[in-house]
Amino acid sequence: MSEALSDSPLAAQLKDEQARRKKLSELSLERPSQTRVFTVSNQKGGVGKTTSTVNLAAALADHGFNVLVIDIDPQGNASTGLGVPHSADTDSIYDVLIDDLTMAEVVADCPDIERLSVVPATIHLAGAEIELVSLVAREQRLQRALDEYVRYREEQGLERLDYVFIDCPPSLGLLTVNAFVAAKEVLIPIQCEYYALEGLSQLLSNINMIQKHLNPVLEVSTILLTMYDARTNLAAQVVDEVKEHFPNEVLDSKIPRSVRIAEAPSYQQSVISYDRASTGALAYLEAAAEIVQRGS
Repeated sequence: MSEALSDSPLAAQLKDEQARRKKLSELSLERPSQTRVFTVSNQKGGVGKTTSTVNLAAALADHGFNVLVIDIDPQGNASTGLGVPHSADTDSIYDVLIDDLTMAEVVADCPDIERLSVVPATIHLAGAEIELVSLVAREQRLQRALDEYVRYREEQGLERLDYVFIDCPPSLGLLTVNAFVAAKEVLIPIQCEYYALEGLSQLLSNINMIQKHLNPVLEVSTILLTMYDARTNLAAQVVDEVKEHFPNEVLDSKIPRSVRIAEAPSYQQSVISYDRASTGALAYLEAAAEIVQRGS
């Protein structure tokens, strides 16, 4: 390699990524002492919520953990991103919440990632908000179904789930309330752009309301910065601003803007399956490892 080439930004980036991959390969990650359940939430759209759910789940499974994704967004994008069928006639989380099917009856394995399972969403969820209103214990239905599934796995001699991610719609209806009640941790993706913290105070207020009335153990444990572009001053300013508000919750790992991350869903894959050698896949593998380390 010529001297000019070895000093180029591309060479520096490749060297940095090589060092990060080496560090990642040398990590020893321990299983959590009990199942960690995350609700991935941000009422602001376009922040990488579903993308982060899919890719963190895939990255944790790639690290060797048992992971379940519960898709309760009527659009079903998390189901699509993990290659799991979710047509209108598929048994789904709707049937669990409304018709009392067990989670074991609707769960599906991700086709290209071992140790990763999905409870899919279908378009029927669009009407679930209205149907839930008249049901008994309407806010606890997801929690009870998940608890029952955990017991079922134990009775069947299956390995314990290490991580559960619930991908919810970008609104505070009964579906999202169910997600908050079923979880112990909230993961909030925040994009490194203008108005990054817009709507966050409303989300935190809603979480506080859930803590007071329905789930006292719920906490915002993790903030993930997405769409990060190291070349811009704006990204650095957003990082500083978010860290000022959440000094202990922000992950050091940042998810960059990446063509590979954007392309992967169109192939019904996570970026880990689609292009494991990409910068985006590396970032999610690092973020997943950091979540493990912070929780241990």
